[in-house]
Amino acid sequence: MIDTITATTIVLPGKVGTDGLQVGTTALAAPAAGQVILEMEATGVSFAEQQMRRGKYYDQPPFPFVPGYDVVGTVTATGPDVDRAMIGRRFAAVTKIGGWASSLLVDAADLVPVPDGVDAAAAETVLVNGITAWQMLHRTAKVRAGSTIVVLGANGGVGSTLVQLARHAGIKVIGTASPRHHDAVRAWGATPVDYRDPKMYERIRELAPDGVDAVFDHVGGAGLTESWRLLRRGGTLVSYGTAATKDDEGSSRLPVLKSFGRLLAWNFLPNGKGAHFYNFWAGRRRLATFRARLADDLTQVLRLLADGVLVPQIAARFPLADAGAALALAESRTVAGKVVIVP
Repeated sequence: MIDTITATTIVLPGKVGTDGLQVGTTALAAPAAGQVILEMEATGVSFAEQQMRRGKYYDQPPFPFVPGYDVVGTVTATGPDVDRAMIGRRFAAVTKIGGWASSLLVDAADLVPVPDGVDAAAAETVLVNGITAWQMLHRTAKVRAGSTIVVLGANGGVGSTLVQLARHAGIKVIGTASPRHHDAVRAWGATPVDYRDPKMYERIRELAPDGVDAVFDHVGGAGLTESWRLLRRGGTLVSYGTAATKDDEGSSRLPVLKSFGRLLAWNFLPNGKGAHFYNFWAGRRRLATFRARLADDLTQVLRLLADGVLVPQIAARFPLADAGAALALAESRTVAGKVVIVP
């Protein structure tokens, strides 16, 4: 048995500004069967938390709750039926919520080992971002070497990881970003295009006059049609967000359902193109299969990180108590990579 642990938490109390997050504490009981206590070494800000703050994430829990989509930490205690050899070892987990805490209870089955020598903050940059990028590229779109793709938001957490994975796989990349990030996009091996240019799609067509093999679009909204038009015959559109509507009032589900319906209809057109809405949590009803797939994909991404193929894109580091400032910086759209939160 272990003594009760008091964990520091960051609570999202409702639809508030980035300065409205609350620092709190919670008592963690001893882990139950199949659980561990993970002491947080790094968590971070993803687009999900930005939507949750506005009450716009598709299936977020009711307020108040502790956000934090993914986490890297060290196991400090194990529940019954969990191997005690895990204690003292570093693991990564995708939690959806709860990661913005100094310690948290996690199902042991959701943990993936972090390779020795990999910094916790570096690993944090490729958890939900790396799995998302890997699965969209290799499982959803199944892009092959020699292909050409477009990555919208190539400077972002998912976008920068997607660019690096694609280049490693021998795929040509056209990436949209603001001019301040063009040097970084070039350094990753992609051709940058200014996303604020009103003729952005024309610029992309000039670079790929025969069309592209895949477009990865986190923006959604009216631009989704333009992304579809960039594809050559047989190409694939992968939509994985609705950033264009993040500030709109109303239902959080409606933009997603509209995008999903549009993508579904496009699949029936006689042009050989495919359109998909990527959902990180798809297939979770078959939990064992979902966990095995996630562990396989994250293990490959972490191995690439350990080997230096992926370079961690850490935009900034903030202490847990300053999570509001971390969220504000991430929402400013002025940084490249992921904003990381440390204890």
